[in-house]
Amino acid sequence: MTSNDDGHLSRGALSTCRADDVLILVRHARTALNAGGRLQGRTDAPLDEVGERQAVALAERLSSFTPALILTSPLQRAQSTAAAIAERHDMTPEIDDDWIELDYGELEGAPISGVDASVWRSWRDDPEFAPTGGESFSQLDARVHGACRRLIERAADTDVIVVSHVSPIKSAVSWSLGAPSTIVHRMRLGQAAISRIDLSGANPVLVTFNETPD
Repeated sequence: MTSNDDGHLSRGALSTCRADDVLILVRHARTALNAGGRLQGRTDAPLDEVGERQAVALAERLSSFTPALILTSPLQRAQSTAAAIAERHDMTPEIDDDWIELDYGELEGAPISGVDASVWRSWRDDPEFAPTGGESFSQLDARVHGACRRLIERAADTDVIVVSHVSPIKSAVSWSLGAPSTIVHRMRLGQAAISRIDLSGANPVLVTFNETPD
């Protein structure tokens, strides 16, 4: 595989790693809250101008695939990204609530840099931890892993695209690896990044992670 200076897969790697019959996980394009370094969660922010361009670029990058199904989180940043991808395939995305972002509860909209270190430790060390009014990683895993299992048969003989968010995609990757949920804290997933899981065999296989444009 080839990579750019940031260690991300290059556009060349997208073609050389091309595998049919996979679950293609797409993180939504950028919003103003992303750009501002804030926890977004269930806040339903639209794409910003950069995000709109990213969505168009994603549609181009995925135009060679032949998905039988395109799923999206119900939040508009994911729906807008999915719509751009689906337009290239003359398809309509289907909403699946299980791919919605983690609920940050009382921390919604908080600057990431302003979240207390004790909260980050709790998230990192305790999958059952949830901020007040929010969701734990264990709860996230339960719904995302269930969503992945439901797609096994469908993605065993065709491509399925899911447009979602950073935490659900990391959860799906941990599921594919058979790894504990705490591994997500050792992953970095960029905006508008693509990851792929092969579901055609006896066990899911992670094909690529965090593919981004050159």
